[in-house]
Amino acid sequence: MTTHTMEKTLLGRTALVTGGSRGIGAATALRLAREGADVAVTYVNGKEAADDVVRAVEALGRRAVALRADAGDPEGAASAVTAAARELGRLDVLVNNAGVGLLGPLESLSPADVDRVLAVNVRGVFLASRAAASVMPSGGRIITVGSALTQRVAGPGATLYAMSKAALVGLTKALARELGGRGITANIVHPGPTDTEMNPADGPYAAGQAAATALGRFGTAAEVAGTIVHLAGAAYVTGAEFTVDGGHAA
Repeated sequence: MTTHTMEKTLLGRTALVTGGSRGIGAATALRLAREGADVAVTYVNGKEAADDVVRAVEALGRRAVALRADAGDPEGAASAVTAAARELGRLDVLVNNAGVGLLGPLESLSPADVDRVLAVNVRGVFLASRAAASVMPSGGRIITVGSALTQRVAGPGATLYAMSKAALVGLTKALARELGGRGITANIVHPGPTDTEMNPADGPYAAGQAAATALGRFGTAAEVAGTIVHLAGAAYVTGAEFTVDGGHAA
């Protein structure tokens, strides 16, 4: 008897995961490969970590490539998409995962901070999505990683980061309308507190974050990746927000 675990729901498909060398991005790349997809990942400084992800994907029998690209560079954001499509032969799935998490009091944030966060978290996602839309066939999927802070901000210090992630909700809904006629979907996943290098579950601010969830704990990168990869195979879901936050917004 065939079970779901034996099926490869994304067999023959290709995907690009930006910021795919660690955390949610790396977990997503591996989950995509387990479902049969060939995967490209981008990185900025973590070449060794990105190479580890490539080897792990290849160990699952899929093709993989690591591409150095800074999402904050307007040329780099789009060129990574072009390179992924070239290396893998096509591009079916884009996961906009690369981001920077800059938190701090309102008065401490400099114009340079604002420019950097918006360049990576907003402009880079827009430019990558536009580039992907130009090469994706019907059935393409654009999945963006947002934040539970777009639903509920539980404390101070998140003005810049929350603003940048909220912008992605509008982008996602507009992409869904613009690309739906071509059979391309666009959705956004909002992780809550998630155990990654950027925000470890044993970090100095972790206890308060965990307490703010209904489940009283951090999520894992794999738990967030599960929702992302589900959307990579979902044909009749678009323009939607999916919150994977342990009840942070409940």
